[in-house]
Amino acid sequence: MAIMDDNLQSGSQKHNNEAALEAVRQEFQLLLDSQTAQIQRLADIGIALSAERDTDILLEMIIDEAMAFSNADAGTLYVVDYDRNELVFQILKNQTLKIHAGGTSGQAVTLPPVPLEIDGLANLTNASSQAALTGEVINSPDVYEAIGLDFSGTKKYDAQTGYRSKSMLVVPMKNHENEIIGVLQLLNAKVQGSDEVVPFPKNRETMIISLASQAAVALENARLIAGLQGLFDAFIESIATAIDEKSAYTAGHIRRVAKLTMMIASQVNKSNAGVFEDTFFNEDEMEELRVAAWLHDVGKITTPEYVVDKATKL
Repeated sequence: MAIMDDNLQSGSQKHNNEAALEAVRQEFQLLLDSQTAQIQRLADIGIALSAERDTDILLEMIIDEAMAFSNADAGTLYVVDYDRNELVFQILKNQTLKIHAGGTSGQAVTLPPVPLEIDGLANLTNASSQAALTGEVINSPDVYEAIGLDFSGTKKYDAQTGYRSKSMLVVPMKNHENEIIGVLQLLNAKVQGSDEVVPFPKNRETMIISLASQAAVALENARLIAGLQGLFDAFIESIATAIDEKSAYTAGHIRRVAKLTMMIASQVNKSNAGVFEDTFFNEDEMEELRVAAWLHDVGKITTPEYVVDKATKL
């Protein structure tokens, strides 16, 4: 009988061990699936960021994805202005207060910039400026209990709005040359499905750092492309000016043609009846039309002035 009892106990213990192992395996699998999904999402975000060329939309995507990744209640994105030596607010979002300024909101951010220097000394007391100056990530469980950093701006904002800032994650945005071009600041991480504010967990901090790096490269690329576009526009306008100035009879002609062309195209797009009812120029086609209008007389640049000025048929 004793042997049977021992066998029963042994079998029961084995069953319990197997059940415990299965529970651990399932928990580990859930964690692995969650991490895999996050990595895939991060890759998808990187692709989406690299494809966007509109800076305002790009800023919006960065702050939205960072808040979603960290389950943050609020977020701010600064851009470094090295000429003025300050951090400039670009976009501000707060879900609790229902605030959305900057980006695509059409609402200007009215908060003052954050100086990178005060009286000639590096401003290392402000979390955002410290991150911009040192490249350090700052993860504070409670800004009201933080030591060594000045969160007076955050506390002033709380006093004005009735908000309660607690956990904060500040991440510098570094471009492909490891230069800091901005700072991403997230506020009040929450437990999924509740309003409980908790510190930003270390694993989410790592994900946000990766996201900030991708965002910085995408933002820098968008700026470079915008700069090239500006250079191209200046180039074609210089050519047009040189052509127009070849003759007093054609002065300002190309500029007028370019302006009238775009006015006509805009009106065609607005037309919902008649011969232009089914005609619409998309953004790329409008750009092609604009460039064509500016360059329509480019052949005149090599035409002798006496031919350009000829009052009768050539």
